[in-house]
Amino acid sequence: MITQKNGKAVRIAESALVAGKTVPPAPARRRGPAASFEELARIAARSWQPLESEPLGEWTLRAAGGFTRRANSVLPLGDPGIPLDEALARVTAWYAERGLPAYVQAATGAEGTQELLCAELERRGWVNEVSAEVRIGALAPVGDLDAAAARDVRLSRTPDEEWLGRYGRVEDPALARRVLVEGPSVWFASLEGGRAVGRCVVDGRWAGFAAVTVDPAHRREGLATAVMAALARRALEEGASAAWLQVETDNGGARGLYDGMGFATHHMYHHYRAGAAG
Repeated sequence: MITQKNGKAVRIAESALVAGKTVPPAPARRRGPAASFEELARIAARSWQPLESEPLGEWTLRAAGGFTRRANSVLPLGDPGIPLDEALARVTAWYAERGLPAYVQAATGAEGTQELLCAELERRGWVNEVSAEVRIGALAPVGDLDAAAARDVRLSRTPDEEWLGRYGRVEDPALARRVLVEGPSVWFASLEGGRAVGRCVVDGRWAGFAAVTVDPAHRREGLATAVMAALARRALEEGASAAWLQVETDNGGARGLYDGMGFATHHMYHHYRAGAAG
């Protein structure tokens, strides 16, 4: 009896065998990752660090001058320690003091997520402005992608003007750099002429991909794949084996790309903004 790679057991007559050997399990770097919601939430938080934060029970209030919702929202990993209405009032006031809208980042679709919190926010008039999938996958297959342009990708520890220009969501370059460079091990990738850029944060076994952006004139040329392959190879060199990313639900092109790379949805996250009554 032998077991095939797909797990199916097959019986073969001994007389038909010429030679054989036991094949060990695939190395960890090529197996898909397993992760809890809280592990991924904390990994993601470390990859988009705020410039200031304050605890509210087991919630964390985060602010970074308004650059990215992820660094300017509440991360509610537990109980705020006070009634919800009081907690939300404190949240709204804290962000108002900084001239920022109040956001709460809540998740659905995985064990330990915050479906009840989402429902309570909506009941109080908070508006879900954006939803995104948190996807995970094995890192090695991304690094193994046959992307000829990967050799032309330039990696650096800081984003230059060309990188920021292609990313295109930057009103204050100095502020953006302060946020973007923070993380356990941050890498920026770019192709000459700003045709495509990307960012990766290596944190233990995890590599988080973000800001993968391609010049509209050069889409469908494999440039996003090249950027991600180059970043994945660097992350593998640093000992990472698993990958994660976030993709907004209305970004069909990116979702198709990540489908092809083997990324599967782990859970969803939503950014709720305080409404008029919030």
